[in-house]
Amino acid sequence: MDRQTASATFPSAAASVADARRFVRKVLADWGMDEVADDAVLATSELATNAIAYAGTSFEVSCRLEDGDIKIEVRDRHPTRGIEMPGVTASSGRGLPSIARLAASWGVSYDRRTKGVWFRLPRPGAAAGADPADAPGRDVGADLPDAAGSAGRDPAERTARERAARERAARDRGDQPRDAGRAQGREGALGADAGDVPVAGDRLLRSPAAVEAMEDGVATVRETLGAEGAAVLLTERDGRMIMGSSAGTAAEMPLGELSVAGLGPAARAGSPWVAAEADPTATALQARSLAAAPLESQGRLTGVVVAVSSVPGRFDEADGARLGRLADEMSLSLEKARVGELERSWRGWLSFVAEASDLLAGTLDQERTMALVAQLVVPRLATWCAVYTVSEAEPDRLAYVWHADENRSDGLRELLEHAGAAPPMDGPGPWNGLATAPEEVRAAAGDTAADQVYAFPLIARGRRIGTIVIGRPPGDRFPRSAIELAEELSRRAALAVDNARLFSAQTAMSSALQRSLLPPGIPEIPGLEVAVVYEPAGEGSEVGGDFYDVFESGPRPGGPASASRWRFAIGDVCGTGPEAAAVTGLARHALRILAAEDMSVPDVLARLNRLILGEGERGRLLTLLHGEIAARRRDGVRIRLTSAGHPLPLVLDPDGNVREAASAQPLLGVFDGVEFHTDTVDLRRGEVLLCVTDGVTERRAGTRLLGDGDGLERLLADCKGLSAGAVAARIQRAVRDFGPEPSNDDIALIVLRAS
Repeated sequence: MDRQTASATFPSAAASVADARRFVRKVLADWGMDEVADDAVLATSELATNAIAYAGTSFEVSCRLEDGDIKIEVRDRHPTRGIEMPGVTASSGRGLPSIARLAASWGVSYDRRTKGVWFRLPRPGAAAGADPADAPGRDVGADLPDAAGSAGRDPAERTARERAARERAARDRGDQPRDAGRAQGREGALGADAGDVPVAGDRLLRSPAAVEAMEDGVATVRETLGAEGAAVLLTERDGRMIMGSSAGTAAEMPLGELSVAGLGPAARAGSPWVAAEADPTATALQARSLAAAPLESQGRLTGVVVAVSSVPGRFDEADGARLGRLADEMSLSLEKARVGELERSWRGWLSFVAEASDLLAGTLDQERTMALVAQLVVPRLATWCAVYTVSEAEPDRLAYVWHADENRSDGLRELLEHAGAAPPMDGPGPWNGLATAPEEVRAAAGDTAADQVYAFPLIARGRRIGTIVIGRPPGDRFPRSAIELAEELSRRAALAVDNARLFSAQTAMSSALQRSLLPPGIPEIPGLEVAVVYEPAGEGSEVGGDFYDVFESGPRPGGPASASRWRFAIGDVCGTGPEAAAVTGLARHALRILAAEDMSVPDVLARLNRLILGEGERGRLLTLLHGEIAARRRDGVRIRLTSAGHPLPLVLDPDGNVREAASAQPLLGVFDGVEFHTDTVDLRRGEVLLCVTDGVTERRAGTRLLGDGDGLERLLADCKGLSAGAVAARIQRAVRDFGPEPSNDDIALIVLRAS
């Protein structure tokens, strides 16, 4: 592998996304850059899925080392199809906000034949020493960045911001007094009322790095100021203040009802202050004197660091200034820890979405897709989830319900069935439909009836196809991160459900067409056992080209009125789909019509050959084995047949010997004016005639075919003494078991056994 460049091409298939991820991870491991592999793999997963979902073509993934940085590009073959951005240019699907979050820069490039989306990651260790206050991580609940503004973002811009932040911190750590201009700037950053923009402190308490920074900080404060006690008080979203860390006498301090709103004007101005016991903070902490300084993060109040004493007037303005500098340093450490925690949380979120997308892309069953959506939501995002579907023929229908407590699922379903219909909304929002259910139903549902509920529309290809409704208990509010994650999941679920619906409709249509091309039934033939097998390839999403028929062709000339003749046919049209189905229908119906006109087997094939050639470009090559059961003999039957390019039929005698029963002749649809002839087979009592399509003989297991080396002959020889039905079942089972993968070709066979 070239150390500077590596690339690979993948087909437009759901499994290719996982293959692309493995490729990128291996390349980066070979280059010794495992530290950035997770980010690179997640970003590649998004772009590869975009290429499949929107471009619908194969795509190439290339990795390059450029000036020590890693540049990865995913290039598809659809240069005219633009990049879809949810909420910007698309109402559903996948976009690029996550790439902007992960990469130092990214962009889109076009040429006449392809379109590429690239992103660049700095080499491992390149960002060391950067100021964490300006790190790219953000709260999971924050809005995703606009892709148009992030594409091609210059890393130098971030470096300049980091340098300015470091210079500001260095200036603040100097001995010069804080001037009025700086205080005014900090006040502007915090706003007129710091209580309006608190930061949730519980997130910092979940970070080991933040806890360590606070413990080190309060120890430094006590040592520097000679205080009896020191503490870090953190803000909560509701304005309350909680204990982050404490040392000395502060460990026993009660916080009481202390809140951001109760802080003094200096805290609102973003400046340190020194106070006596009349100060609200000192009063709440039961201290005779106090020095305090605010902790801030990106213009928002994170908390307050305080030093306390039981001696009045213990601290002066110089102590406040020193504490302010310590608070600035602690703010940087806490911000770095907060960013690290958010980055880990956000990567976990992105991994969840990527894995959910793989799971949703892995099934084309509509019911299974809806069940999977609900089980992805519960319990990670909500306590319960319901999926509604809508179609042109009927209004919203409750399709699936899932509750974290299975004992409540039935009550929840009953509640939802009697609640108001899912709202036909274009965007997510709260839903109060549970309140419209009858009182007795609400009572039976218990606490669930009072749950808070959000609804998310399922919009695919510009139309609403359903709604996802999620709920949590009243006291367990939905954080913004959960709502945004559920919204992103609903976009991807909408495409998965719509694809499953389209596939189900196509499968139903194909199955109906396939049934119309097969005979309605098999007649009883005196002196002959008849068994047939037909097994389409895959999941039945496309009509195959194999067919069979066994039918009564009319009275026997010169025989009694009750005497009849029968014919059989087994054929294989080249290709699949509507074009092959048209030739299949033409062949099967022509066989019956021409046989009813008392045409011989060779004449039927000659006429059918001309009909196929007359179809021109719509015609398809056809292999056909056609025969007539001519007469009942005392010890069996006589069969006259013609094999036009078809696998030759085999005869099994009672002793287990197998022989070919016909000669090869040209297939249909190639040459005009072909003359066919018949081969006669006297099938004696106990003998079996086996006719198959190439789906049997060409069943593959690695490089081997079932028909290689007289494989089918040996298989038939093992069927000695079996009935026609048993022979058909054994051949069918042997074909299924021959290879580990499902067959990619239709299978048809006819078994005739003289009795």
